[in-house]
Amino acid sequence: MAIDPSNFHRVNVADTCAVWNILSSETLHLAAKKAGCSFCVTGVVQYELLVKRRSQRKTCDDELRARLEREQAAGGFPSHACTLDDLRMVSALEERKKLGKGELSSIALAMRLYQAVITDDRKATKLSREAGHNLTQTTPHLLSWLEFNDALSETEITLIMQQHAELNGTLVRPFHDALETARQCKANTGGAVASPTATATAPA
Repeated sequence: MAIDPSNFHRVNVADTCAVWNILSSETLHLAAKKAGCSFCVTGVVQYELLVKRRSQRKTCDDELRARLEREQAAGGFPSHACTLDDLRMVSALEERKKLGKGELSSIALAMRLYQAVITDDRKATKLSREAGHNLTQTTPHLLSWLEFNDALSETEITLIMQQHAELNGTLVRPFHDALETARQCKANTGGAVASPTATATAPA
């Protein structure tokens, strides 16, 4: 599904890959927060992020974990335990497509809270939309929305690309494509529009 740069739901349940991609660029993360975006995670994703061991641990993994720990200490990326209803939804979703528990729990929590799920896993994105959850977003979508609303300078965009690549990020090409989409939309509409007002609050 094509990205709509003019629209982005600011309250998000993030899965593991989305958390790492957002935190891969401190410039992107700061711009998102300034624009009023918030992100939370499920207990399953919290485990994957900070507890689960990786077979090949890299320096970039340590840096990302350190950033997450600092952000959570400041109140960002709060973790929410899954309810029984969430677990039932996870089981139902798992029957439709085999995905990791992190992605499935993120979709289930987002559906229960009527908030957006942000994931950069293609299978998870497809499953979420097939399950009827239209508030399904990606990190390139976030970047595109920020660009559409003139929330980023050219210097900041360059920094985002550099920072993401330095931590072995895999979204450099999708980021470029998302930025191009935003610029085309701005040209077609005659410029950026006011950033949409958030209609929902982050889960407590």
